This record gives sequence, structure tokens and C-alpha cells, in this order.
Amino acid sequence: MKRRLQKKYLILIIVYSVLLLFIPYVLEYRNRRAQVRNELPLSKCPDLETTMELWNIGDKSSNESETVENFINRSQTKTHIYLHATWRTGSSFLGELFNQHPDVFYLYEPMWNMWQTLYPGDAGSLQGAVRDMMNSLYRCDFSVLKLYTGNKNLTTSFIFGWKTNKVICSEPLCSAHRRDDVGLINGEVCGKCQPKDIRELERECKKYPVVVIKDVRVLDLGVLVPLIRDPGLNLQVIQLFRDPRAVHNSRLKSKQALVKESIQVLRSRKQTEKYRRLLIPNRSTRVENYVSTAMEVICDNWLNDILHIMNAPQWVRRNYLHLRYEDLVLHPVRELKRLYSFSNLTSSPAIEKFVINMTHGEGYSSDRPFLISSRDAKEAIYAWRERLSVEQVAQVEKYCGEVMRKLGYQKTNVDKT
Repeated sequence: MKRRLQKKYLILIIVYSVLLLFIPYVLEYRNRRAQVRNELPLSKCPDLETTMELWNIGDKSSNESETVENFINRSQTKTHIYLHATWRTGSSFLGELFNQHPDVFYLYEPMWNMWQTLYPGDAGSLQGAVRDMMNSLYRCDFSVLKLYTGNKNLTTSFIFGWKTNKVICSEPLCSAHRRDDVGLINGEVCGKCQPKDIRELERECKKYPVVVIKDVRVLDLGVLVPLIRDPGLNLQVIQLFRDPRAVHNSRLKSKQALVKESIQVLRSRKQTEKYRRLLIPNRSTRVENYVSTAMEVICDNWLNDILHIMNAPQWVRRNYLHLRYEDLVLHPVRELKRLYSFSNLTSSPAIEKFVINMTHGEGYSSDRPFLISSRDAKEAIYAWRERLSVEQVAQVEKYCGEVMRKLGYQKTNVDKT
């Protein structure tokens, strides 16, 4: 009799314990379902089909007096340029060529503050906010930056990279440099200037015929469609590409600085089975895994951009320029003139001398990868051959093979030089 009672008590205890363990899971499941029902869907980058529909909206309105082909033109007095690139492609050097021009109001990665403030938000969900910020900045409205700082009295010191910005470091905002002088800004000298109210920077912005933004946080061209279509903005896009193997090599050398951005990029594709893999699962640290796998997302985005442009109408292609980093540093004067011609700017002997000096320095300067400095162009281009393992090169060529082919980069099994 006692044994039967003991068995009953034991069974009751077991059942009770199981119920205690099971109830929290039921409650959590119900909460998750409620959250899914109440949450708004995150805005994502348009796919190729959606982007093509947006391209062609204006072209279908053939009865209107002005079509997209006519009202988006290059004759407007104000030109807006977006330097569309990704991390470690040489975009800082490209941006510096515009920072040096006396007719350009240049902003270096203004969306950096947004990404830092909204971390760990995934890159895909931030695309709408990135586009809205660009729209405001191009119109010289910098109040949007107040969304990402607790200080209402916003000054020029909040602008990312302000100590090397020629507009901020020159008259009338600062007397550290002359706007017409060509040469890299000394950040220590400019840093001693008194920060000015952001409204003074807005007034300066309105004086310049060309406004250029360089950033790496637009995932693909589809995000820019509404801005390109806006006839009042006259947006032109310069997209910078680089050999994916060189990009991967540079990203690995800067992995600690890029890990947060890489996580944000990967989170935008976290539901895709493809990106649950690791590029080199057995030979790298967690940080290297994030940086390496994000390289696959970058190549996918590049391929989408190429397909977008191939299928875009003429008015889009006319406002788009494709540039390879290798061509820029090996033929700097030729590419500089092409860039300036596209941007309604005029080159000068001083700037041409500057771009030659910047690409004919000594060494790769890889120990300080985020510093803009004079470098040996050929060493910078081919450094990946000496620094990446055979396995790393093979992985990049496997996952980036199609975009490499379209951009004209030969695989190592073909290129024996």
C-alpha cells in the first residue's frame, strides 16, 4: 500500500514539475505571436523587379507635358552627388578628391552617427532612415542630425570627420585653411577651431553649386530610386567597385573596427539560409566570421546593383557613373577628369598634381587603413596576393565569382601574372 502511494506521489511530482517547466514556454509563444501581429513589417531594400517598376513609373505617363526623361537633367544650377561604395573599397580617397575641389560642399559618412545610435538595428531596417537623412542633407537641412544626439545645440563638431572637412576648416567657419588651397587638412590644426552652430554650416551649404555625400551605408541602388526620381534634387550616383579579394583582405586587417557594421549587415539577411554559414568556419575567430560572411552580402548587393543599371532606363544610366578603384589609382588624372566632367566640375593642375602624389607614395600604409595618405597604388591593388591564404582566396572567388566576372576581375586560376 505504501509503495502504491509513493508511486502516485512520485507521478504527481513529475507531472507538476513538467507543467511548471512547460507553462513559461506556452506564455512566451503567445507573447511572440502577439508581437508578430502587432509589429509593422520592416522596410527592406527593393528587389530587382520592384526597382524596375519604380524606374518605369514616369515613363508610362506619356501624356504628361514633362516626362522623367525631360525633367531630370544636368542643366540645373545645383548638383547633388552620392558616392555609393562599401567599406574598404578606397571610398575615402575618392571622397577626398571632391573634398579638395573649391566648388564642392562635401560630407564624409554623415550616416555614421545614425548607425552608432541605432545599433544593433539591422542594416535593412535602417535603409529608409538613411534615405530620409540624405534627402534632408542634400537640401542643406541638417536638423535631421538632432535625432541622433541628445544635445539640441548641435555644432559642426558633431559632423563625422569634421576635422578634415575643407568647408568646416576654412573661412568663414574657421581660419585654419584656405578653401582654394589643395592638400590634406591637418586635423590637429582644424581641431583647435571653435565649433560653429549647425545653422552656419547650413548657410555655407547653400552657397555651393555641388553637394557631395560619401557613405557606405546604402545597401543597394534600389534604396536611392525615390531620390533619383526627384526632379528637384538632380541626384547623380558614382558607384565605386574594387576587387573583392582586395576588399576582403582590407576588411580582415580592419576587422575590429568593422565588426559592428558587419553584424548589422548580416542581420539584414539573418532569415536567409545562405548567410547562416561561415566563410571559413574552422580557421577564424568570431570577429573574422562576421567580417568574412558580410563580404558575401556585399558581393550580392554589388551584383544586384549591376543588374539594376543594366535594366534601367536611359535617364537613370545618364545620371550614374561606374568606377573601379584599380582604374582610379592606376590612371588617376584620366579618371579624375572623368569624375569631374560627370559632376559638372572643372579640374585644375593643382588637383591633378595632388591625385598623382596620393597614388605614388611609398608602401601600402596598411597599419593605419582608415588614414587618407599617399600610397603606392600597385602595392595597394595587389597586396591581397601576399596576405590572403589560398583557402581565403578560393572562398571569395566562389561566392563573388559572378560579380567579379561582370566587373572584369579574373580569378587566380586564370590570372597567372
